[in-house]
Amino acid sequence: MNKIFLIIKREYLVRVKKKSFIIMTILAPILMAGLIIAPVLIANQDQQNRLIAINEETPRYSNKINDTEFTHFTIINQDEADEIKNNILEAPYYALLDIKDTSFTIYSSQQISLNLRREIENQLEIIIERDKLKQAGIDIEIIESSKTNINIETKIIDIEGKTTSSNTEVSIGIGFITGILIYMFIFMYGTMVMRGVIEEKTNRIVEIIISSVKPFQLMMGKIIGVALVGLTQFILWILLTILISFFAELILIDASEITTSTDNINQSVILNEFTKLTGGIDLITIFISFIFFFLFGYLLYSSLFAAVGSAVDAEADTQQFVLPITIPLILAFIFIQPVMDNPDGTLAFWLSIIPLTSPVIMMVRLPFGVESWELLLSMILLIIGFILTTYLAAKIYRTGILMYGKKISYKELWKWLSYKG
Repeated sequence: MNKIFLIIKREYLVRVKKKSFIIMTILAPILMAGLIIAPVLIANQDQQNRLIAINEETPRYSNKINDTEFTHFTIINQDEADEIKNNILEAPYYALLDIKDTSFTIYSSQQISLNLRREIENQLEIIIERDKLKQAGIDIEIIESSKTNINIETKIIDIEGKTTSSNTEVSIGIGFITGILIYMFIFMYGTMVMRGVIEEKTNRIVEIIISSVKPFQLMMGKIIGVALVGLTQFILWILLTILISFFAELILIDASEITTSTDNINQSVILNEFTKLTGGIDLITIFISFIFFFLFGYLLYSSLFAAVGSAVDAEADTQQFVLPITIPLILAFIFIQPVMDNPDGTLAFWLSIIPLTSPVIMMVRLPFGVESWELLLSMILLIIGFILTTYLAAKIYRTGILMYGKKISYKELWKWLSYKG
């Protein structure tokens, strides 16, 4: 056990001291925070007042186009329109809308935004639609009064009879993000183990190490060491993302918006909104489950990746063995959308129970609510799956780690698995 600890320590320290680890640990939270902040910045930048000139010989549509909060329209004559077209850079207008019968053209010195184009198109469509209804002798006021907007509020009643608000969109978002993260982490850190094994085998360093420790101890030490690296990086990502987002919020959001009342003093606007949206979701269970499925999903697959790394002499030879191993993981990724559409279905249940797919699919299902016995069964089977794959991988690792210069086939791997002892 002491030897495994030394290997874990070595694997952990070697990787956390690398420049690539430090750069990715800092860069990833900046990118994540950027994904949160960028839409706010883009939205604020896009909300600028624009003056649109309208030219129409016979006022049919132009006098019915209404101003919006940030877009204002003004009607001009043909001479002014011609002058704008000839010298559009000097014109005091953002764009010129030229209307001829049912032909509509926008002139501008730059590419107009898609939102602005849709806004103008929508107004014109409504105007033309109303004209056609009037021509058909249909009373528009009756149609307008019949329009009804319905907002269905969803609530969840738990076992104790307590009612909480729910949000399907948020559940989908959390399930998708956590499922994708598990998928990415397993691939990223699993291949890290495989490359480490191949590197040590190629450099013949493993021959020296094996003289002091057993192959199984070496494999487990490497797998657990990289797992701790991944866990460290993940925790740092969360903390740095929260920290960066907090400071960005202080800079971007006006202080008056944060302290509009004495009840909201020193409270984060983003945090308050997030709390409201996730009111019916058990975030603590999801977080704990994420750590569990990340660790044991990684341990299950990394043992197989380590076995592949020990069986080959170069990374180019790994493809034929890696693909069969990762097919269940790829299938889990493909089935994320069907599972979100029917999280309580038979397909979702079995994919969240089978160890090879459960790390991804169970995380997708959890925000929608999963019975405790299903979650517990999935965890137990994943632990059993990890023990089984580690046992099989150790038999391959024990033989393959010291074998050089021989092309390995599936038949050869089966022989290694059949060895006793």
